[in-house]
Amino acid sequence: MDTPLDCLIIGAGPAGLTAAIYLSRFHLRTGLVDAGKSRAALIPCTRNHPGYPGGISGKDLLARMREQAAEFGAHVTDALIETLERNDDTFIARGEGLEVAARTVLLATGVVNKRPPIAPEVHDAALARGLLRYCPICDGFEVTDKRVGVIGSGTHGFKEALFLRMYTHSVTLIAPDAKHDLSELEREQVSRVGIRLIDGPCAPLRLAGEEMLVPTPAGDLAFDSVYPALGSIIRSELALMLGAEATDDGCLVVDDHQRTSIPGLYAAGDVVKGLDQISHAMGEGGVAATTIRNDLAETGTLLR
Repeated sequence: MDTPLDCLIIGAGPAGLTAAIYLSRFHLRTGLVDAGKSRAALIPCTRNHPGYPGGISGKDLLARMREQAAEFGAHVTDALIETLERNDDTFIARGEGLEVAARTVLLATGVVNKRPPIAPEVHDAALARGLLRYCPICDGFEVTDKRVGVIGSGTHGFKEALFLRMYTHSVTLIAPDAKHDLSELEREQVSRVGIRLIDGPCAPLRLAGEEMLVPTPAGDLAFDSVYPALGSIIRSELALMLGAEATDDGCLVVDDHQRTSIPGLYAAGDVVKGLDQISHAMGEGGVAATTIRNDLAETGTLLR
């Protein structure tokens, strides 16, 4: 096995690529492995990311960041890391015929959105056309005064519907499986602001021209955009293998400098509990990279 890297970054989304740019410019031996599943790549066009008047697609943004990282010697290896273990002061990452040793590891593995019932090809087409959306913080402005459906229930669905209500008076909250699981207080609040409640189950969503149709027991409902509020799968399993502290839903717990509870293991981006935004992930990537540099410097091995 080769001499261990100073840092292995797992995940080449906004957080991982930001960290790669920083670490490479710190002259650290940096590896970057990516499974090709960045949620940012699914964004047709983000218009709230600073610096891009008119917006930029997630794929274009990631391509630019990869190009910038490559200017300083950081290149992405396309592979899936399946296991992560620690041997004394060295981490060993393995997967798909790949074995990498590193003194530190930064997890920037993100999350996966839980999808509503919908055919994969319909999902992708609807997402590209803005008929299906996942982030009201990112693109709530784009549904101003439009008909919006929210697939969800419980506190998560309630909060998302209430958030979107500030953009449009036409919001419908649809339970995905059966009757709504809402408290009396939540029902009173949605009623007070005019959010319509529809019990499920909802059958597979489908496209109809420039509308998204949601079949329900109350009939087919047509919307200009539909937001699934079904939660996410947190890609934190590599850290959990090592016993890292996490929330009940799997988000990694870090300190103010992106350190996990495992020495030498850091995390940034959506895999960490916090605001799921590109700009926030980039900020955490920069903080993590600087912390990694400073922590390694304490060992006295970074002098050129």
